[in-house]
Amino acid sequence: MAAIGKIRSWGPTLVIVIGLALFAFIAEEMFRSCEASKNQQRQQVGEVLGEKINYQEFQTLIEEYQEVIKMTQGRDNLSEDEMNQVKDQVWNTFVNNKILEAEAKKLGLTVTDEEMQNMLREGTNPMLMQTPFVNQQTGRFDVTMLTKFLNDYKSNQNTQLSEQYKSIYNYWTFIEKTLRQTLLGQKYQALLSNCLLSNPVSAKAAYEGQSQESDILLAALPYSSVKDDEVQVSDADLKAKYDKEKDMFKQFMESRDIKYVDFQVTASQSDRDALMKTMQEASQKLQSGAAAAEVVRKAQSQVPYIGLPVTKNALSRDIANRVDSMAVGQTTAPFETTADNTLNVVKLISKQQLPDSVEFRMIQVGGASIDAAQKTADSIYTALKTGVPFDSIAKKYGQTGQKQWLTSAQYQNATTIDADSKEYLMALNTMASGELKNLKISQGNLILQVTDRRAMVTKYDLAIIKHTIDFSKQTYSDAYNKFSQYVSENTTVEALEKNAAKAGYTVRERNDVVNSEHYVAGIRATREAMKWIFEANPGQVSPLYECGSNDHLLVIALTNIHPAGYRDLNSVKDELKQQVIRDKKFDMLKAKLAGVKSIADAQAKGAKVDSVKQITFSSPAFIQATGSSEPALAGAVASTKAGEFHAQPVKGNGGAFVFQVLNTNKSQQAFNAKETETRLKQQAMQAASRFLQEMYQKADIVDNRYLFF
Repeated sequence: MAAIGKIRSWGPTLVIVIGLALFAFIAEEMFRSCEASKNQQRQQVGEVLGEKINYQEFQTLIEEYQEVIKMTQGRDNLSEDEMNQVKDQVWNTFVNNKILEAEAKKLGLTVTDEEMQNMLREGTNPMLMQTPFVNQQTGRFDVTMLTKFLNDYKSNQNTQLSEQYKSIYNYWTFIEKTLRQTLLGQKYQALLSNCLLSNPVSAKAAYEGQSQESDILLAALPYSSVKDDEVQVSDADLKAKYDKEKDMFKQFMESRDIKYVDFQVTASQSDRDALMKTMQEASQKLQSGAAAAEVVRKAQSQVPYIGLPVTKNALSRDIANRVDSMAVGQTTAPFETTADNTLNVVKLISKQQLPDSVEFRMIQVGGASIDAAQKTADSIYTALKTGVPFDSIAKKYGQTGQKQWLTSAQYQNATTIDADSKEYLMALNTMASGELKNLKISQGNLILQVTDRRAMVTKYDLAIIKHTIDFSKQTYSDAYNKFSQYVSENTTVEALEKNAAKAGYTVRERNDVVNSEHYVAGIRATREAMKWIFEANPGQVSPLYECGSNDHLLVIALTNIHPAGYRDLNSVKDELKQQVIRDKKFDMLKAKLAGVKSIADAQAKGAKVDSVKQITFSSPAFIQATGSSEPALAGAVASTKAGEFHAQPVKGNGGAFVFQVLNTNKSQQAFNAKETETRLKQQAMQAASRFLQEMYQKADIVDNRYLFF
């Protein structure tokens, strides 16, 4: 009983302890749940109509499209700019497909397997012609070739072919998916365009607007005839214009304004002097006859010496422009090429006329030993010399002896060529047509015969030392320390601007940065800076970023944020002011033209007079006096009869106009209602083709790609 009493005395304490334990358990689960949710958000690349795509899914789509490009273009790698294009294309395709699928689902539109099969049987879609399943005899897509491949792929057990089959299968899967999306889009567009109908009345009006041509005598008062400082613009004027034209200033994604200082590190004078010394020493060694390959290697040239004559196509432009003016054996003094920021030394070792293309055949000869191979090769060479057919001897040794072509482009851009390959290529370049050669190489012999030589060109054997004028570690360190001090001492936008010139820097401005851009201010490797821009608040200054090709130092200040929606009046004041000035100038010019009853009256008030011919309603006139295209003038002319003077000033893009219609002419082509209606319907279909742009703006798109790429 005493124990029970003791336990009871602990009751309140136990309740508190148990309560705290339960709270800790619940809090831990909540924390884990929140953390998991945050992790998912961190992995979210974007969102369309509420559907999210994470990094792994998006990366898979990129890799899929990347492989398609490599396969269709025969590429191994894509450049950074090409990869950026791939990422943009994949994102745009993803967004468009999701929007289209959502709209099609509302309408019950689908693409059935039967429709796909019909498309494949017809084989007329241009995309099908980009597949490996094109019959070479008919030049058309062959669905039976596709069916056979798919069956072979499913039953394939050959590991050597599995990788190749997998690549082709993945490519076909991409094509099939794209075809389905394309067909769905065509269905939706056709449905939409059929809602846009033409009729005989609109056809007749369109015909008359396009067929009636008018010649006029025009009196123009350009807006430029009134100075801007003669026009007073008040805040009330700007507000009124903003309210009237507010829809012009609606943006569908957030943008941000920045000011930044970008400093590119370049070689100092001491860096240039050190490199010049190295290049002068290399020039002297080449001139004295030292081994070209060794001099080029020790000078760390960007252009290796392969020891083979090459065409100008293998040379950079600066080198190609010099070689014809050089004598054989000549070595240049070091010269600078600003286009690629290099110092260069060139020695012309030889120059000769050689074929750009060589047709040849060969027999490879091996043996138990080098001597045995040599003995067999000598025997083959002797037999060929006595007239034994080349192909018969080749077959005797298990080879075809088939003729093949070698072009300069196949080898002249190589970075390294081994000794055997060099001997082999030199032999083919210099042998005469019909000549036989028994070429000894390290692994045996090659029996070569040149059968044809074409396109004789000048080829050059050159030792080229090309070296980028790089900055040293010390130069970069000095530049970094100076820039770092500037950043640390100027932590506000105002301070950055005030002290930039004193420190030797320039503050630049960039407005309306959006997060879909790949680089900040066109500087490579600025992903971290882009993240900062879209996480910072106005007035903040970024840390120092090292970017570019490890040669740029960057600091950014965020000056403004423009949320999605209507831009505020202050951010568009300059644009509004120009529009208000134009409106007020028109009012002033209109008042000046008040009461004019003829072209002569307008000319007396300073108007420029000129004749303008063949104005139609559908073709706006270009007015020389104002340097502007004037659709409003074309509309006014179309509604004015021949001989009449239009005294009411027309407000144009470049000025105020009055005019007299001299004459009107009708097109000699007879009105064809059916043809005109068809043309109007085609124009409507073109307008309908832009439906995705309208839907895009309502799809609640979230684009976080800048966080990942």
